[in-house]
Amino acid sequence: MQLVPSIAIKDGKVVRLTKGDFSQPTVYDQNPIDLAKQFQDHGVKRLHMVDLDGAKKGKIINYHILEAVVGHTELAVNFTGGVHTDGDITKVFECGAESVTCATMAAYSRDLFAAWIMSYGRDKIALAADCLDGKIRIGGWQKDTELDIFNHIDYFYQRGLKYVKTTDIAKEGVLKGPSFVLYEQILEKYPGVFLFASGGIRSMKDIEKLDKLGVHGAIFGKAFYEGHITLKDIEKFSAK
Repeated sequence: MQLVPSIAIKDGKVVRLTKGDFSQPTVYDQNPIDLAKQFQDHGVKRLHMVDLDGAKKGKIINYHILEAVVGHTELAVNFTGGVHTDGDITKVFECGAESVTCATMAAYSRDLFAAWIMSYGRDKIALAADCLDGKIRIGGWQKDTELDIFNHIDYFYQRGLKYVKTTDIAKEGVLKGPSFVLYEQILEKYPGVFLFASGGIRSMKDIEKLDKLGVHGAIFGKAFYEGHITLKDIEKFSAK
């Protein structure tokens, strides 16, 4: 299983949101480039970068931070936030992202997102199926929908989807444990899908449990920023 740290950017700073609440972000006094270098130095291969400004505004804002991180590390960066057009995807790849995760366009324009999977490749385009009470949320989690998470994933699974990132928003940033049952259900319903589990991770014990569950990657943020997971923990797990 891959350990995938998340760097979320708002107003040029590294932040974490609790349950997707933009009004009270926790701001961390860390440079995103230096932080990415630290992760790489301790065995991390992949990074999940979230453009929170882009997600909220509906257009990518933090190209320059993506480009800087890619330019100063060898990390495979998965980028998300504000990716709405073919031009956005092209620009993100030009800035060095290894792959793109999309949420809003997959909900608003299913045919277009399915076409992206085919045209850019299954390894390049991932679905963000983030939910609250089983319903998909989009636009930086600010907009609710009536889309059932399983129906949503199934639509694209039938059209060649390989990678899914799922966050139970109720778990995000509160350090009360991941939605193990939800992830287990996704893996059972969609054999062969590569699932990245996000939200609620408290410690390495949660990561080990996710590993045993069979998820492809564990995306973590607050547990690291608050000291519950250390760089040494990451290095030890990555060396397995």
